Amino acid sequence: MVLSNPFMLVLAGLKDELLAAQVEARSIKTQLEGEVALNGRLRTAIRDLSASWELEPIDKSKEEARGDVLVDQLCYLGAMLRDRVRDTHHIGVKRAMAVVCSGFSYEMEVVSHGFVIDISKTDAENEERLHALIDDAEVPGERLVKLFEPEVLPPETSSGAGEGGEGCDAD
Repeated sequence: MVLSNPFMLVLAGLKDELLAAQVEARSIKTQLEGEVALNGRLRTAIRDLSASWELEPIDKSKEEARGDVLVDQLCYLGAMLRDRVRDTHHIGVKRAMAVVCSGFSYEMEVVSHGFVIDISKTDAENEERLHALIDDAEVPGERLVKLFEPEVLPPETSSGAGEGGEGCDAD
């Protein structure tokens, strides 16, 4: 009987350890399932973003991408989108210059230097004039932006990467 008592204590201790390990395993499983779901949403977002900007994903095995590969894809997309935004900015400025010069008697060389200041005015007066010009250009500028937008932006798409696969909100 004396031997069974320590044996029972060992069994009780093992049972407690087993129950604690089961709880921990369930917690880890839940955490892992969340990571797998997040990984899937991230792959979908990368694929949708690449497709909407007409970029080839860095990794041809899209469905297999995990961890570092996904980080590499995001870095690649960031660099490519930065290039696209820079190109878009250049196109916009050049188109605006062409529009200004198409119907007005301004030399492109003069326009290319930016805002012309009135040397008879103070810096504060020129700054005020600049802000007034920017304000005045808001509505017609928006109209001009809409005219050239299809040349520089990809079409809007709905991504399945949002919560519950609902996609991202458009701006």
